Amino acid sequence: MAIHFLSLFPLLLLLLPNILFLPTSAIDFVFNGFDSSDLILFANTTLESNILSLTNASAFKVGRALYKSKIQTKTPNSSHVLPFYSSFIFSIAPYKDELPGHGFVFIFTPSASIEGASSSQHLGLFNGTNNGNSNNHVFGIEFDVFENPEFNDINNNHVGVDVNSLASITAHPAGFWPENGDFNEVKLNDGVNYQVWVDYVNSQLNVSMARAGMKRPERNLISVNLDLADVLFDEMFVGFCAATGRLVQSHRILAWSFSNSNSSVSEALITSNLPSFVPPKDSVFRSTGFIVGIILSGIFVISCGTGIYVFLDRRKKWLKRKREEMEDWELEYWPHRITYQEIHSATKGFSDATVIGFGGNGKVYKGVMVGGVEVAVKRISHETEQGIREFLAEVSSLGRLQHRSLVGMRGWCKRDKGSLILVYDYMENGSLDKRIFECEESVMLSWEERVRVLKDVAAGILYLHEGWESRVLHRDVKASNVLLDKDMNGRLGDFGLARMHGHGQAANTTRVVGTVGYMAPEVIRSGRASAQTDVFGFGILILEVVCGRRPIEDGKVPLVDWVWRLMEKGELLSAFDVRLKAKGGFDDDEVERVIHLGLLCAYPDPLVRPTMRQVVKLLEGTYIAYESEGEGMEVCLLDKTKSTAMWSKYRRSSRHGGHPTFDQVKESLSSSMSLSGSDIISEGR
Repeated sequence: MAIHFLSLFPLLLLLLPNILFLPTSAIDFVFNGFDSSDLILFANTTLESNILSLTNASAFKVGRALYKSKIQTKTPNSSHVLPFYSSFIFSIAPYKDELPGHGFVFIFTPSASIEGASSSQHLGLFNGTNNGNSNNHVFGIEFDVFENPEFNDINNNHVGVDVNSLASITAHPAGFWPENGDFNEVKLNDGVNYQVWVDYVNSQLNVSMARAGMKRPERNLISVNLDLADVLFDEMFVGFCAATGRLVQSHRILAWSFSNSNSSVSEALITSNLPSFVPPKDSVFRSTGFIVGIILSGIFVISCGTGIYVFLDRRKKWLKRKREEMEDWELEYWPHRITYQEIHSATKGFSDATVIGFGGNGKVYKGVMVGGVEVAVKRISHETEQGIREFLAEVSSLGRLQHRSLVGMRGWCKRDKGSLILVYDYMENGSLDKRIFECEESVMLSWEERVRVLKDVAAGILYLHEGWESRVLHRDVKASNVLLDKDMNGRLGDFGLARMHGHGQAANTTRVVGTVGYMAPEVIRSGRASAQTDVFGFGILILEVVCGRRPIEDGKVPLVDWVWRLMEKGELLSAFDVRLKAKGGFDDDEVERVIHLGLLCAYPDPLVRPTMRQVVKLLEGTYIAYESEGEGMEVCLLDKTKSTAMWSKYRRSSRHGGHPTFDQVKESLSSSMSLSGSDIISEGR
């Protein structure tokens, strides 16, 4: 008997680690379709026909879904991470006439909440502040369709392993290795259903994927040794998150299995007869009429082919000569033209390493001209009507304006093959929004700096309205369009929506343009801009700079309405940015005066708003009117906002054309134009 036991002793030693680290609370689940009782849903996530939809066609939204309870991921009182085996089937599909983005993540997270998660490139997982923080204790597998230099993404169609950061520790183009074949790259957002397998055993992470219905590839897409002992807690939530930005697409999970003991749990997933989300193709090419037409057209084309070839060849040469000729507007603004070779050299051949931002119609690069002068170079697509309008608006307005509170334009360039380029003074400290929203305290502007920037911008708008030969309407005053130079002076930029008209004349505009949250109510109703619509945008700018809040945020009362309610309660200082309030060093009366000015500028009735000249005087603390009959006018204007009559009038105005939401903008445009065809810009990236 002793001899028999001794013969089994080596086998016992071999099995001892597995016995010691068996999960004390094993978990297995298989969802071939979902029910609301299975998951915890957040934000934009919904269940549609038992399919988990993390996002829809809404822009700048996040979605998250987690298993209903925490699962054990480590042996209690031990650093040993338990194995897990998970598989899921997903589909990412674009929407018609929309640019697709951004992606989703399979995550382990310690918290059942979306606090600290942003949309767009942050995939609903982190934000600009907490990304890369080791205290996140988050592990994920990302499926990303947007190449973001900020996170060193390898391309715009990849799978990556994320640990506390969206800068993946390893990544690979999406696809799989078929048996005895070369790598088969797939497009993540083509609407096809894909199955993913994620296994973690003894610090070895394996990730593979294939089209739903195929067996698991023998060769993994990603295989990496990864110790998660310092990342995972004893218990974690597991699930999915996703986000949209200006780019939108659907993110769906059709099925999901998970186990920390059964490596074959994925075999229980149903992978056949699943719904298809592949966008439909135009079936006209397979119709009988099309085929007959092709045959008849082919006979005609063959007989006329030689003549058409000669015609097209001559036309191509003629178009090339025309492109090389000067256009009328080029002659008018010739003194500011810069050669393409100079700009190409300054930006190192438009290298991605010199990219400092993204605009609605192209990228913005940092360049160094001959002599060491730093510039910002904006490259605009010539292929779209909006791109051409933006280019001409900037050249015709900013190209001839000179003021210390406006971003200076150094020149422009038009190159063959549809490339339009604008060159500006380089602003060393970036845009204002990066120093008041979601920023580190080390870069956050102080109260004195914020007031100085507001004075700078007000002076710039006053120059646009009254200081030049024509009146210039900016039409897009907001924090992201205010840039800060090396001395932290504020300068108004981005004149892509600007329009000019003679003094004493009304602007000839009927298009609804601007940024949601900054557009005056009368613009939504009529599309007609005026100096008072710029005053409205400046009022919103004042409030977001003082309060440290964007004008529209998910789940929150719009900024203007929120501040009005606080004023009605006599709690106006509660609107002041809590980070500045904690630092001190401000005057209560000055803060209230500036907030009152912001409310007055953003009043729904344009006749109540002050002029920019009055705004500048109020910011400078000057209360003497220019004409005797108007003495004390500015003080009266501010006192108006404190009166009960003004509150009552504000509430009535808000019910009838007050501050519009994005949905109201869409509704107002639906009867006359499509939203995609307008110039409306959603806030953010």
